[in-house]
Amino acid sequence: MQSQNKYIGDDKFANMLKHYECPTPLEVIKLRFAGAVCSPNLDLRPTDVISSLWPKGKEPRLETKEEAELFFKFFMALWDEMLEKVKLNKVTLPIFKKEDRASLTELCNARFEQVEQGYIEGFWGGWQDLKLPAYIVEMINSLSELASLYQTLASRVAKENNLKNLIDVIRHTDKMVNRSIAFIIENMVLPKIESLNQ
Repeated sequence: MQSQNKYIGDDKFANMLKHYECPTPLEVIKLRFAGAVCSPNLDLRPTDVISSLWPKGKEPRLETKEEAELFFKFFMALWDEMLEKVKLNKVTLPIFKKEDRASLTELCNARFEQVEQGYIEGFWGGWQDLKLPAYIVEMINSLSELASLYQTLASRVAKENNLKNLIDVIRHTDKMVNRSIAFIIENMVLPKIESLNQ
């Protein structure tokens, strides 16, 4: 089903986030939306997830009805974009190209946020005690462990002699994250995909 709201693109959306002083990076938002779409918390609403992108009490003040409508329209277009990716089981970490030390440290720290504060936080949707099949809990726990691994890798970049080995480990970890998310979507979300068409 084609979305009524067309996503404005990463550059324009990033500018909008800057305008509203959103502290959550775009790639974290995308994965949080994807995690929320996959969430078994059926009470979770897109507006709750959008609010979670700002610290409590720091949400943007929308001055007019028109501004509020546009604000939510842009966010819902990105939500719909991530919903489509879930339906196609194409939720993946963004590809990285820069391989110098500073970029790799930044990448590993960003990866931690994308997995832990992005997908996992979106998936739990504000709850920690959802009743889930054991194999899904195991997958979410393994995603958390992979997120922690990125933090370890970030601290190793500066003193690593062989950057190629480290890059291989990062790529392998990315692959494991992508596979884990794909497994959750394949086994838990796609069987109930009809309920996502709201």
